Amino acid sequence: MKEILRITPEQASKVKKVVKKQCCNYIDGNCILLEGLDPCPCPQLITRSLICRWFLTAVLPGEKELEQELIRKGERKRCEVCGSTYYSASNRSKYCTDCAAKVKRRQQTEYARRKRAGVEK
Repeated sequence: MKEILRITPEQASKVKKVVKKQCCNYIDGNCILLEGLDPCPCPQLITRSLICRWFLTAVLPGEKELEQELIRKGERKRCEVCGSTYYSASNRSKYCTDCAAKVKRRQQTEYARRKRAGVEK
């Protein structure tokens, strides 16, 4: 593993919710991957570091927004529609994920109208 990622308390609470909800190795507060003879607590629940390889490779990619926030793959931008901040995965993005879907739907509707009317831009 490259380096241990430290996270804030707010991020740690989000990680704990995701672990409890989606991690297949989490059972009653214990990690079945780490269990030997004695039950071992899940490392993501007792520390504010991302150290579980299973969580990083299997669980976190399913939560795109949390992954972007924790690993910081892009820079933080402001959405042009709602004004909220989000982490950008590319330098071309202008909207947060919620607004991007709405804007795309609106643009497709306008395109279809123009095409049916036979009008070019």
